[in-house]
Amino acid sequence: MQDALSRGNPEVTVDHVLVALMSQTETIVAPLLAKVGVASTMIRDRALESVGRQPTAQGGSEPRMSRELTNKLANADKYRTDLKDDFLSVEHLVLAMNDKIGIASDELLVALRDVRGSHRVTSQDPESQFQALEKYSVDLTARARDGKIDPVIGRDEEIRRVIQVLSRRTKNNPVLIGEPGVGKTAIVEGLARRINDGDVPEGLKGKRLVSLDLASMLAGAKYRGEFEERLKAVLKEITDAQGDVITFVDEIHTLVGAGGAEGAMDAGNMIKPMLARGELRMIGATTLDEYRNHVEKDPALERRFQQVYVGEPTVEDTIAILRGLKERYEVHHGVRIQDNALVSAAVLSNRYLTNRFLPDKAIDLVDEAASKLRIEIDSMPTEIDVVERRKRQLEIERVALEKETDPASRERLSSLNEELAELEVQIGTMTSHWEAEKQAIGAIRSLKEELESLRAQMERETDLEKAAEIRYGRIPELDRRIAAATEQLNVLQHDQRMLKEEVDSEDIAEVVSKWTGVPVSRLMEGEMQKLVHLEELLHRRVIGQDVAVSATANAIRRSRAGLSDPNRPIGSFMFLGPTGVGKTELARALAEFLFDDERAMVRIDMAEYMEKHAVSRLIGAPPGYVGYDEGGQLTEAVRRRPYSVVLLDEIEKAHPEVFNVLLQVLDDGRLTDGQGRTVDFTNCVLIMTSNLRGEPIEYFKPEFVNRIDEIVRFRSLEQADLGAIVDIQLEHLIERMASRRITLAVTPRARLVLAEKGYDPDFGARPLKRLIQKTIADAAALLILEGKVAEGGSVVVDAIDGEFTVRAQDLVAS
Repeated sequence: MQDALSRGNPEVTVDHVLVALMSQTETIVAPLLAKVGVASTMIRDRALESVGRQPTAQGGSEPRMSRELTNKLANADKYRTDLKDDFLSVEHLVLAMNDKIGIASDELLVALRDVRGSHRVTSQDPESQFQALEKYSVDLTARARDGKIDPVIGRDEEIRRVIQVLSRRTKNNPVLIGEPGVGKTAIVEGLARRINDGDVPEGLKGKRLVSLDLASMLAGAKYRGEFEERLKAVLKEITDAQGDVITFVDEIHTLVGAGGAEGAMDAGNMIKPMLARGELRMIGATTLDEYRNHVEKDPALERRFQQVYVGEPTVEDTIAILRGLKERYEVHHGVRIQDNALVSAAVLSNRYLTNRFLPDKAIDLVDEAASKLRIEIDSMPTEIDVVERRKRQLEIERVALEKETDPASRERLSSLNEELAELEVQIGTMTSHWEAEKQAIGAIRSLKEELESLRAQMERETDLEKAAEIRYGRIPELDRRIAAATEQLNVLQHDQRMLKEEVDSEDIAEVVSKWTGVPVSRLMEGEMQKLVHLEELLHRRVIGQDVAVSATANAIRRSRAGLSDPNRPIGSFMFLGPTGVGKTELARALAEFLFDDERAMVRIDMAEYMEKHAVSRLIGAPPGYVGYDEGGQLTEAVRRRPYSVVLLDEIEKAHPEVFNVLLQVLDDGRLTDGQGRTVDFTNCVLIMTSNLRGEPIEYFKPEFVNRIDEIVRFRSLEQADLGAIVDIQLEHLIERMASRRITLAVTPRARLVLAEKGYDPDFGARPLKRLIQKTIADAAALLILEGKVAEGGSVVVDAIDGEFTVRAQDLVAS
C-alpha cells in the first residue's frame, strides 16, 4: 500500500506485494524459495519492472486493491485453513502467488513442510518461533567442526561421567558444578569435539550439542508470554529432533525465575516435565554457590539433574593444559612462548593468586604476558627512543647557537652538527634493523596463522584427496617456511637484538607483580645489595635495637630468596618493650624499605578492639548483621594489598577473642572473612607491639605465643643512643622548614643539650620529640610569623648555659 502510494499508482497489485515479500530477510520466504532453488532477487527485479510499467495518477486518493490481488488473498486464506494455521502469514501469500513465482503449488507445499516442520502459525509474530533453535542457540558441534574450539587437555574422567549420565534412559541431565574458572564450559566443548570426531558411544554419535542463549531469548520480549512462546518453540524443535539435539545451558541457575512474571511459569518449571520424561537432554554448568542458592532451593528441579563435580586441576595438570593451548596463543599474539613461562604461570598463579582458580588464572597470566610483549614489538624500542631524545635536545641547542656569533659558540655549533650527523646515521641504522626484525616476526606470525587455518580446513574437509593434499603437502611446506623464517630472524638478532619475541618466566613474574604488588620477578643487583645491607638501612631510623632489626631483616631476606614457608606469613613478630623505644618506628622503616612509603602498611590500633563484639570489625560482620557488605578492616586491607606490613599496635589491649581469630593467620597464613572468602596473609609481615613488662605467657594463651616466629624485647634507650635520635628528629624538622625555603642550623652544642634534656629512661624518645617541638619549632614559627625570617632566610639554634637560643640569621629588609 505504502509503495503504491509513494509511486502514485492508483491500484495495489500482486507485483507490489511480491516486491515487499521478496525484500523480507527475517521471514520464512527466503529459506522456502532457497529450498525450491529460486532466487528471491530475480523475482523481485521482475516484479519491480512490472510495477514500473503501471500507470500513475497525481493527487488521487489512497490506492485500492486490484481484483487479482483480492483473489490471491482469498486463495491465501484457503491455504491457511488447509494448513490449520490461526493467522494469515507470508508463506500463505507465497503459495497463493505460485504462478507468479513459477513453481507448482504442490512443490511449494512440500518445501514448506520441510522448512517449517510441524510448526503452525499460532501468533501474530510467527517469525519469532520459526527456526527458534537456530536463533537462540550456538551449535557447539559446528564450532568444533570449524576448528573454533580450543583443545581440551585432560578432564577425561569428567567427560566420561557426563557421557554416562547422558546415556541414561530418564533424567539424563548432567549438571557440572565447580568453582569459577576450573573449566566447566571447557568440558562441554571437549564433549562437542568428541562428538564431532566420533569418539563417543553409539548413542551419542551424530548428535548436535547446542548452547542455549537465554539472554537473546529474553531480549526484546516486550509483551507478557512472548518469552514463554520463544522457549516453547525452542523446546518443540528439540523434541521434534527425537533425541538428536543435546542442549547445554551455561549458568543454569539463570533458568530459575527466568521470564517468570507474577502468576506465570518460569523457564525452570516449563522444562521440568520434559527433563523427567527424558525428552530433553540438557547439560548444565554453574558454580557451587549459585547451585546452592538457586537450584537446590527447588528440589523438584534439582532431582531431575545429576551432579558432576569439577575440581580444580593440580599445578601439573595446569601445565599440561597450558602446553595444549600454547600454539593458539602464539598464533593470536604473534610471539613465541617458552615452556618455562608456562611452568611459571601455573606455579606463580597457584602461589600468589589465591582468590582465583586454576587453570583460568594461569591462562590469563600467559595471555597478558604475550599481549604485553606484542605491544612492545609494535612500539619503538627504548634504544631508538633514547637516541631520538638526544637528537631533539641537540636540535634545540643548535637553534639557540645559530643566533650567536662569538668564536666559542661557532666552534660548539660545528661539533654539534657533527654529532647530529652521527646520530642521524645511528638512528637510520637502528630503525632499519628494527623494521627488519619487526617484518621477520610479522612474517612468522602470518605463516603460523595460515598453518592454523589449514589445520582447521583439514579437519572440516570431507574430500579425502583434498585432506591428504593439505596434510602431506601444504602443511609440511608451511612448516619448512616457518623454520626458515625463524632461522632468518635468529641470524638477524645474532649481533644486535632490538625486539624480544619470546615470552619467558620473567615476563610472567612481571605480570604477577603488577596484579598483586608482590615482588616475584628476578632479584636485580641493586635490590640484592639492599637486602644484604638491610640492617644498615633500618638502623638509620631505629637506634639501639640490634636484635629486633636483625630478626626482621632475616625474615625479609628469607622471603625474597624464596626460602620462607609458603604457607605462613613472611614473619610474625611480637615487639615488647617500654614506650618510645622504636617498636612502631621499625614497622614504618620496614614499610618504607619494601614499598618506598612508610604509610604503605596496614596499621590497626588494638585499643579499638577491647570489646568481644569488635572481632566482627576485624573480619567483617556475619550474614544478617549491619555492615555485612562492608568487609572487615583487617581482611579488606590485606585483600587489596596482599604484600604489606600489618602492624597490630598495643596488642595486649585487645579482647581475648581477637587472639583466637589471629591463630589461623599465624599458623596457616589465611583468614576467612565474614563473607566466607579466604584472605591470604602469606605475603605479609605481621608485627604486634606491646608495652608488657612481664613474660608474654602470663598475658596470652600458650597456643597464641607458640605460633609467633620471634618475640623481640626492645631494650630501654640509654643516654648514648639519644645523640643519633636527636639527629633523626631534627632532620624531620629541617625537611619541613626546607619546604618553606628556610634553612635550619642547629649547633653541636645545642644537639648535646637536647640529648641531655630529652633523655627519660621511662618514656624513651618521645620526650625528646616534645622538647624539640617546644624549644625549636615553636620559636621558629614565631620568627616566621613576626616576619623576622622569610623565604631564603636561616634560623640558627644554639645553647648557652643549658638554655636554647633561636634567632634569625638573615633579617628581612624593611
